[in-house]
Amino acid sequence: MSRQPARDDTASRGTPRRRFLQALAMLAVGGRTLLSSGDARAAVDAARDAGQPDAPWPQMSHRALGRTGWKASRLVFGCGAALSRRRRDDLLDTAFDVGINVFDVGFRAYYGDAEENLAPFLKRRRDRIFLISKAFASRDLEADTKLDTAERKALAVSWSAALDESLRELGVDHVDAYYLMGSNNVDLVGSEEIQDAFAKAKASGKVSHLGLSTHENAQRVLETATATGAYSLAMIAITPAGWYSWADKGIEAGTVPMKALQPTLARAREAGIGLIGMKAGRYLAGRKFLGWGRPTAFDEYYDEAFMNSGLTPFQRSYAYVLGHGLDAVNADMQSLAHLRENFEAAVSAERWFA
Repeated sequence: MSRQPARDDTASRGTPRRRFLQALAMLAVGGRTLLSSGDARAAVDAARDAGQPDAPWPQMSHRALGRTGWKASRLVFGCGAALSRRRRDDLLDTAFDVGINVFDVGFRAYYGDAEENLAPFLKRRRDRIFLISKAFASRDLEADTKLDTAERKALAVSWSAALDESLRELGVDHVDAYYLMGSNNVDLVGSEEIQDAFAKAKASGKVSHLGLSTHENAQRVLETATATGAYSLAMIAITPAGWYSWADKGIEAGTVPMKALQPTLARAREAGIGLIGMKAGRYLAGRKFLGWGRPTAFDEYYDEAFMNSGLTPFQRSYAYVLGHGLDAVNADMQSLAHLRENFEAAVSAERWFA
């Protein structure tokens, strides 16, 4: 009869205790969140995140964000999805504590309660973060629509009014940057009407810097913004394969890879525009009706060493775009695990792309 090897009970004795202590910590965090926010779902999320391994975080790197001069974390916390329905002060505080100092949000008509739910965090952190908000001038404007003066003026007025609403929601009297959101129309992006509306808001102390976000017609939009000399920031939907298209959730037809877009990006930076990426890994997630996931979609753009870096496909896409012309990348993170994954990708960029 064979003998079974003697069992080492040390680990098995410790495991239940560790699990018990971890469970207590999760309950404590969840309870505090429930008391502070009154939101049961937020309490569940906070408790779950408290169960994540408590390993040291790497050091976040920072760089000047265009003509703003702000030493920005290379990962921007996108607040839209995380805060659209509930508060997540625990997640925001963690992000701040590990070095993220740029927070991006947007107006109620698109982002729900996000600005209102960010307000309590801002009361404690406002003077130590760079705050961005944004709104559409028109959500239905086509990229090739020609606008007359009256139309541009009306859109600029609407966009300005949304800033006043955002300031009320956020509980602040000033944001550091305000974006012309979902920019696709170069007539509007390059218009004096938008620049005049921004100048009035700046003179009133409501905002310091003009920016835009774009995921359609991005090449022409960025070139137009560069030519005006008026924009301090541009958040662009870009991937290792080139421009991302929001319309079909894929890579824009006819785009060249990101390496070939370097002259466009360099001209924008030379004009004082800080470049923030978005949707860097969205294409990898796929679409439900086509089947989830395209994890190898960008592999052809990576060398062997980077492929063997140990980073996940999503992390590789973030690190790559940061290593090829972007100052920072925006991620809409809804859990501690997701925050950590993107954080580690952002800090790895300088290691792989000097």
